[in-house]
Amino acid sequence: MTRRYFGTDGIRGQSNVFPMTPDLAMRVGIAVGTIFRRGNHRHRVVIGKDTRLSGYMLENALVAGFTAAGLDVYLLGPIPTPAVAMLTRSLRADIGVMISASHNPFADNGIKLFGPDGYKLSDELEQEIEALLDKDLYSQLAKPAEIGRAKRVDGDIYRYIEFVKRTLPKDVTLHGLRIAIDCANGAAYKVAPAALWELGADVVTIGNTPNGTNINLDCGSTSPDALKRKVHEVRADIGIALDGDADRVIIVDERGEIIDGDQLMAVIAESWAEDEKLRGGGIVATVMSNLGLERFLGDKGLTLARTKVGDRYVVAHML
Repeated sequence: MTRRYFGTDGIRGQSNVFPMTPDLAMRVGIAVGTIFRRGNHRHRVVIGKDTRLSGYMLENALVAGFTAAGLDVYLLGPIPTPAVAMLTRSLRADIGVMISASHNPFADNGIKLFGPDGYKLSDELEQEIEALLDKDLYSQLAKPAEIGRAKRVDGDIYRYIEFVKRTLPKDVTLHGLRIAIDCANGAAYKVAPAALWELGADVVTIGNTPNGTNINLDCGSTSPDALKRKVHEVRADIGIALDGDADRVIIVDERGEIIDGDQLMAVIAESWAEDEKLRGGGIVATVMSNLGLERFLGDKGLTLARTKVGDRYVVAHML
């Protein structure tokens, strides 16, 4: 089926140019709300965003759509995409939304959707939403007494920081490590340095002064030169470069050399295999991963399964 709106990771485009307009964002809210308001309970949606100027516009349009469809909206503010996935599940929301165009320039923006389990929506569900977007949605609006409410919530950023910290064993700290981190002037500009500091690291932060237009601008995972210079300057043990919504990472070693995603997966896979923590005897990656990774894993007796481009396809293969 040919898609008009959804790509490999939600709906994306230049802000104020179709399809990334406030009109379509409101229609997305109504369409998605119509699908997810089934059942008699009070329905809830959580919305996060990165630091793009257009995020405020799209956030308000989505709120109008969701509340018109009868859903209550919790606004999380600037927060990483993985945090929206986690909080959708933790807060027992029916749907999660992230307003972001990931590593793209500030002029672009996008809408990513998560189901109540915290995973990206299936192709079938996206097709159902697409079909609704071109129909008369106003017949689907909630009755006056059933219109939703919207409120900004505080403190969920700290809930996510605690979640991140729990991914490490309790006896593991980062004491003695100097870590340079580039937050890309994006969604993780508060979360990432705080999590590393609370784990004991000496944290040196760049790319943490967002102004609405400098997200991913000569910084972050797509432009790691600034981080390489900072690692040399402060003699950091490691450098971490995130993208605008903090769902991708590039590592820089203590010499200022880049460790790309395939190298990172190779290191982790080998370590986990040695510790007998690697389930299934291999890893899952997209078709973008190179042959060198496959050969390295093969030499270690491990396998590489490939999926279409898109993290949801990787996750689906792992489940």
